[in-house]
Amino acid sequence: MRADGAVEAVFRIEQARIIAAVARVVRDVGIAEELAQDALVAALEQWPESGVPDNPGAWLMATARRRAIDLVRRRETYARKLAEVGRTLEDTGPPPEPADPDDIDDDLLRLVFVSCHPVLSTEARVALTLRLLGGLTTDEIARAFLVPEATVAQRIVRAKRALAKAGVPFEVPYGAERDARLASVLEVIYLVFNEGYAATAGDDLLRPGLCEDALRLARVLSGLMPKEPEVHALAALLELQASRTATRTAPDGTPVLLADQNRARWDRLLIRRGVDALTRASALGGVPGPYALEAAIAACHAGAPTYEDTDWATIAALYGRLAALTPSPVVELNRAVAVSMAEGPAAGLALVDALAAGPGGAALKGYHLLPSVRGDLLERLGRTREARAEFVRAAGLTRNERERALLEERAARL
Repeated sequence: MRADGAVEAVFRIEQARIIAAVARVVRDVGIAEELAQDALVAALEQWPESGVPDNPGAWLMATARRRAIDLVRRRETYARKLAEVGRTLEDTGPPPEPADPDDIDDDLLRLVFVSCHPVLSTEARVALTLRLLGGLTTDEIARAFLVPEATVAQRIVRAKRALAKAGVPFEVPYGAERDARLASVLEVIYLVFNEGYAATAGDDLLRPGLCEDALRLARVLSGLMPKEPEVHALAALLELQASRTATRTAPDGTPVLLADQNRARWDRLLIRRGVDALTRASALGGVPGPYALEAAIAACHAGAPTYEDTDWATIAALYGRLAALTPSPVVELNRAVAVSMAEGPAAGLALVDALAAGPGGAALKGYHLLPSVRGDLLERLGRTREARAEFVRAAGLTRNERERALLEERAARL
């Protein structure tokens, strides 16, 4: 591999850890990212002549840390800042790498919580997390979410400024604050995965790159927080959902419904990983949280050899528990689908109509899956004219071209 190619590959892998370690020194995520980029530039200048180091990641880390400490030295008196940072500087050469890798992991965990701080909007948290922890460029994030690159760049810049202005400490919170902040972290990872798993807009149903980024972040977080059951539960959910990715679309990109997917092509390794993660979450005890319940539902699907063999009664019961824990019209809609499979389409339609007539109906007014589900239930009941109208309405609500084509095809078929 050419030196510049090695630099880019190593930096993409090590970027999050480098930024995290440097941010602990300078206490500013924006400056930490700039210093990490400085280390990248230094490598691009030196490696073509000196050769790629035996441990390129350590070289980048040491270079970035040295520049961070030089910056601190310029800002404060040498002795005072040495005491604050708590390390001895050598005047010759970069500082040595820490022997304990857990030290870096602690830094990475701090970076996770800072990137998902509640002072930021949800869009800013997502963009900053993908930038700092996912290693994506601004252009890659923009293309993934189908927004202008300038919009993403502004979100990231404003997020860094907001963190600096709020004086957000570079630390892992504890107690009640940690629980609240962890919920934000898990939400961001889940949002990233869902946007990749079922894109809200655009020409493609799937954006596998986003699914992979979210899954990688979930795995990292479960390694950093091994005693948090919902962290393992989220990892389990994403592993199980990702196991079906290859079968969710036909070769031409057309969506394939769950009932029609080739289960022999489901990724058994991801399913095993998901079940193992769910087992770890359960072993930690406590009342199952929302991600644990969703992972249990995904496990029911993964364990069924055919669509007809799915334990729909258990899935409906799990959705009932999920609705009691986190009330949501979307959860109620999913429960109605499960009830229709367990008890018949008439029972499911009654739940959907009750949902549409209540407060949840207003919340789902622009949600294309409400008429889509209703159309499916009406078709199963033989009420084809009504079903066709619902599919047409659903097609008009979705912003995803692949889903629109599928709904229009179902309407035309009726």
